[in-house]
Amino acid sequence: MKKSWVYITTNKHHTVLYAGVTSNLTQRIHQHKNKHFKGFTSKYNSDKLIYYKEFTSIIEAIKYEKNLKAGSRAKKEKLINEMNPQWKDLFDGW
Repeated sequence: MKKSWVYITTNKHHTVLYAGVTSNLTQRIHQHKNKHFKGFTSKYNSDKLIYYKEFTSIIEAIKYEKNLKAGSRAKKEKLINEMNPQWKDLFDGW
């Protein structure tokens, strides 16, 4: 089975959170960092990977992402703080 990831990015001031799903996390974060697509993440410079979760099913990953997006910012912050309390860019040194 092909792996999938749900991830959260933020900007340098941590004022925005963006949740997404992908089947290629490395490529997707490169796209965010290089502003490959016009949209929310390029407009708000949300290119710092601060959370991710791996799945073996894209269907489960999409379901998780939808629940995450529907949740509050506090719920997202709790997940981030459990995995990455300093909110470091997890993509650095990837």
